[in-house]
Amino acid sequence: MHCPFCNQTDTKVIDSRLVADGVQVRRRRECQACHERFTTFETAELLMPKVIKQDGTREPFDEEKLRNGLQRALEKRPVSVEAIETALHNVRHYLQALGEREIKSLVIGEKVMEELQNLDQVAYVRFASVYRSFQDISEFRAEIDRLQKKPDETA
Repeated sequence: MHCPFCNQTDTKVIDSRLVADGVQVRRRRECQACHERFTTFETAELLMPKVIKQDGTREPFDEEKLRNGLQRALEKRPVSVEAIETALHNVRHYLQALGEREIKSLVIGEKVMEELQNLDQVAYVRFASVYRSFQDISEFRAEIDRLQKKPDETA
């Protein structure tokens, strides 16, 4: 593993733990040359389906795009890195479990909203407002009202 600070290859693992329900290994490393510490995440690489965008074009699944969208929605919210990684894992696992070679972006967006709703409702509304293209405050209110009613329906 190359040190991201000095690019040396001599790094030492100082801590390892399972995250994302045991399907990912988080490793804390220390560079033996510059003594900086950094974190890496290790997962098995599995093929992901192609994404069919709303305009009909197809592109490879981009985990960074997914991660960036989640992080933007969760910006300045009290959600741990591990919780975000678990949500990412859940989305990836869901897509892989579908067993499809191609999947509509709509399916991914809905799964992301489901994960965000479980993590943080403010982040959920942020994401939903962009994803569903809210045009005015009444659409925000309708979504918030729907969120507030949801716990009552399960009681």
